[in-house]
Amino acid sequence: MNSVFFLRLAFDVIAASLLVFGLSYWWLGNTVHEIAGTAMFLLLIVHNVFNRRFYGKIARTRWQGRGLANIAVTLALLIAMLALLVTSVLISNALSGFMPPYDGFSVRQIHVLAAYWALIIVAVHLGLRWPMIMGVARNICGISKSNPVRSWALRLIALVIAVHGAWSSFELGLGTKLAMQMTLDWWNFEDSVAGFFVHCFAIAGLYMFLTYYTMKWFQQRKRTAMPA
Repeated sequence: MNSVFFLRLAFDVIAASLLVFGLSYWWLGNTVHEIAGTAMFLLLIVHNVFNRRFYGKIARTRWQGRGLANIAVTLALLIAMLALLVTSVLISNALSGFMPPYDGFSVRQIHVLAAYWALIIVAVHLGLRWPMIMGVARNICGISKSNPVRSWALRLIALVIAVHGAWSSFELGLGTKLAMQMTLDWWNFEDSVAGFFVHCFAIAGLYMFLTYYTMKWFQQRKRTAMPA
């Protein structure tokens, strides 16, 4: 793996981290929130430039299994990010100097809706690429041989994170945010800042876990169904 690949990976990690960072609006304040969001969108542009060949391959992709799931998730992520970008420009108070902010409550609701859906879709996006991510981790750590004890330990850790993510979904009121319901159930950053980010990453871990093992189940089912 060359330095360009690691640079791309670093940009992707920073962009995903900025998405989670931006969710803590009531802790960051508006200006820092907008700066983080702007940096994230710039990195997303870089991400799409690096992965521009993907769009040219869509017509040749097998419209079934992982290929279909990958296209569907990418399209959903594109829609969520466009909604997030448009609403960001409309309600911006600090960085969008060319037009007055639109102070519509519904636009802010859509902005929050798009942000939390983006978190889920990014997690699913990563779950589809988890075998590649683990391959990169093995290369970085110099691991060349499989180890059953290590494999089961990692699976147990993944399960614990997924269970924590299910609990975190209730702690953050994720369902109401994904359904665009009005709620006063926001995280109290005066009690804990780190706790909010732990919950967010646990939720991401839950959907990565569900995506990876769902795809693995479909692949196993397909192999079982194939004639001998």
